[in-house]
Amino acid sequence: MGKVWSQPGASRASKAAWITQGPTSLQELIALPDARLTMLDVAQVNLLCATGLIGAEGLQQDSLREQLDQWASRIRTETRRHLYRFQKNPEEYEHSEGYFRMLMMAVVVQEDFKVSYNPARAVVSAAGSANDGFFQDSRDIFLHGLLSGERTGTCSSMPVLYAALGRRLGYPLKLVTTKGHLFLRWEGGTDRFNAEVTNKGLNRFDDNYYQHWPFEVSDDEVKSEGYLKSLNAREELAVFLSTRGLCLMEAGRRAEAAESFAHAARLAPGVAGYKSMTAQLQASSRIRSSMAVK
Repeated sequence: MGKVWSQPGASRASKAAWITQGPTSLQELIALPDARLTMLDVAQVNLLCATGLIGAEGLQQDSLREQLDQWASRIRTETRRHLYRFQKNPEEYEHSEGYFRMLMMAVVVQEDFKVSYNPARAVVSAAGSANDGFFQDSRDIFLHGLLSGERTGTCSSMPVLYAALGRRLGYPLKLVTTKGHLFLRWEGGTDRFNAEVTNKGLNRFDDNYYQHWPFEVSDDEVKSEGYLKSLNAREELAVFLSTRGLCLMEAGRRAEAAESFAHAARLAPGVAGYKSMTAQLQASSRIRSSMAVK
């Protein structure tokens, strides 16, 4: 038998009780104190941030989270079934049980559940221009797109899927940002590694890699934008709200986008970009309002 992996944080009973009584709207979510925010399922937080966006019509949060529970159960079963591979030849997995478990999760998610990166969005992402349609459809950006339909997503949603599944299994997974990209980090005990889940299989890269990919990032930007650090619950919510803001901008709902970025700036005051986007959108809204009056 391998290690017994337990869910960090609240006990299973208290966590289940809180989820049952959790927020049912984005407004309730944003108003939560830190102590309760940390007890929420990251999938619940992500899905609430998608409500009201294009592509999220009729979103059924409870059924999607039940689906995640079922997927996690399948991953647990397959991991236990193949654990002997790690125990017999740990050197093949760099003597890291965490790496083995992440690799097994990637195999099940990609091969059994047929989850993949949306090829249409990969082309747009490579172009990287403003108003390029990357944030047009929330199904490409938020978790629900990976759990229904074609089961495709992007770097905005795929790491969240793995985090949601991994945390159900008790894995110490963190979300991490770099410029224009979100990735995963296994951070527990003496085992720490970054996991890239947007490609086929599972890749591990050091922090320096993400300072040069997908875009060059200066040391000053790392500090001012909070890049390459493991995010806490407040900062994860801020990321989802900023992503929501970009979707709202794409839809021409600039006043709502400004509000979303303002909440992100409050939750993660150390990220300069949230403040900058809030100011730009608020100024734009004032100009538009002034023109409308005239």
